[in-house]
Amino acid sequence: MRVVAVDGVLIPDPRRRRPGRGAWLHPDLECLGRAERRSAFSRALRVPGPLDVSEVRSHLQSKGSRETPVSVRHEGKVDPS
Repeated sequence: MRVVAVDGVLIPDPRRRRPGRGAWLHPDLECLGRAERRSAFSRALRVPGPLDVSEVRSHLQSKGSRETPVSVRHEGKVDPS
């Protein structure tokens, strides 16, 4: 799942259309917690200080953290090139 920072708030970008630097996150609450503890979002998005992740957390909770990652959806498909 792609996320972007807007005015110090981390916003989910499920359609991958928001402008600006984005970061990728497994759609899983555990991964969100790990990234938060490591300050990974601030580094990846090149913003100073901590970011408010409440919108991403509520998005994951509403989805039940069950979005299928792209790598799993495409598993077993052959690259035609």
